[in-house]
Amino acid sequence: MSNSVRSPMAAAILRHLAGRRLYVESAGVRAGGSDAFAVATMEEIGIDISSEFPKPWTDEVVRAADVVVTMGCGDACPIFPSTRYLDWEIPDPAGLSVEEVRPIRDALGERVRGILAELQIPVRS
Repeated sequence: MSNSVRSPMAAAILRHLAGRRLYVESAGVRAGGSDAFAVATMEEIGIDISSEFPKPWTDEVVRAADVVVTMGCGDACPIFPSTRYLDWEIPDPAGLSVEEVRPIRDALGERVRGILAELQIPVRS
C-alpha cells in the first residue's frame, strides 16, 4: 500500500458525523488502496471505507478548501497562503492489526469532532 488510509478514514468519519452539511474530499500525496484492518476497524463503528482511497492533490481542490488537514506530507503538500492548514500527527495504520488501528480511528474521530465543534456544525446522532 503506497499511502496510509488516514485520509479516507477521517473523511468518512466527517461525512458520517456531519452528513450533507459539509463537502469532504480525501486527498493525498500518493494515492493508494484500502487496508483490510482499517476497513474492519471502521466497520465496527458502522462506516464502510472499503471502496475509499485518497485522490491525488490538485491545486484546485486545495484552493477551494476552507480547511486542509495534512497528516505528515511535509513539503509534498501544496501550500497556498489563503488556505487554512491543520497538520495532524496521527500514526500511519498501514500494516497494523485491528487492535492497533482502533486508537488511530478514535484519535481521528476526536479531531474530526473538534473541527465540527469549531465550525459549529452539529454532529448527527
